[in-house]
Amino acid sequence: MRVAVLGTGLIGTSVALALRERGASVWLADADPESARLAAHLGAGELLPDTLLSDDGAPLRADVAVIAVPPAAVADTLAAAQDRALAACYTDVASVKQLPVEQARARGADLASYVPGHPLAGREKHGPAAARADLFLGRTWALCPEPETSEEAVAAVTALVTACGAVPMRIAAVAHDRWVALVSHAPHLVAAAMAARLESAPPQALDLAGQGLRDVTRIAAGDTGLWTQILAANAGPVAEVLAAVAADLAEAARMLTDGDPKSVAALLEVGQAGAGKIPGKHGGEPREFTVVQVVIPDQPGELTRLFDAAGQAGVNIEDVRIEHSPGLPVGIAELSVRPAEAGPLLDALEAGGWPVRR
Repeated sequence: MRVAVLGTGLIGTSVALALRERGASVWLADADPESARLAAHLGAGELLPDTLLSDDGAPLRADVAVIAVPPAAVADTLAAAQDRALAACYTDVASVKQLPVEQARARGADLASYVPGHPLAGREKHGPAAARADLFLGRTWALCPEPETSEEAVAAVTALVTACGAVPMRIAAVAHDRWVALVSHAPHLVAAAMAARLESAPPQALDLAGQGLRDVTRIAAGDTGLWTQILAANAGPVAEVLAAVAADLAEAARMLTDGDPKSVAALLEVGQAGAGKIPGKHGGEPREFTVVQVVIPDQPGELTRLFDAAGQAGVNIEDVRIEHSPGLPVGIAELSVRPAEAGPLLDALEAGGWPVRR
């Protein structure tokens, strides 16, 4: 597969790294040449030349061009790439779909060769240095072909998605934007609103911060400029979700103010039920796991040694998180395992001298 990646931020460079691991030829371009050069130094591919030529000097084009630019720039980038016949087909990775499609249609772009796409993966960090080849493993990658889109283009982009380790999901653009407002865009604003409460918090309050606060506010560290574009492009659906969340929170505040804290339990219970519906590992049904807590020294090699101990016990660690102990050179590693494996893991770790909590 020959792929041109236009935009070497987190997602574009991660796509390139994933494809390079599978032997694809990748060319890189970015409005910021330094970003493209850094991605190339990371092993993501070669810089895109002005003219693509084969070894014998014949004109060459990519099989797929991946447009990894902010939503408002997708249509212009697509049109420019099609004007130079850069690839046989094109896709993008913007987290909204209706805006790029409408703008591409208005520009007179060839929609037959264009497959709007969106990988449901990312990090709170940005730029090529934050890219990872495994970013898309097991993650859903939405594909939103229009009526004009050819099945040949859909097949080529689906092959690219699969090569990145993702799971392709075909969905209409309007439905995509409605649902990402619920599962991605509104949560980002909710996290930002909570994080904003911390900006003027006294140091003593922040000294009490635990993992719960970090979990709630982690994504608030995302790229402000990019997120402003995303939210503006999907404003209607996001506003609907935020209004519903705000109403729930306002009702909870009223109950607490009225001295009726027990009534808040209804919201907590519905929230618990909703959290239980989030797909589990690899996108499958949520599973029940048991958390095994282990005291781990905060020094090099200890986490590797802990994982080795679990492996020798024949136990698969499904998930892991570390609670750091303020002021102490240790932390608590919380290992999520299947319930039947918790006992054997505890026995093995205890036998190996690890302090565990039963």
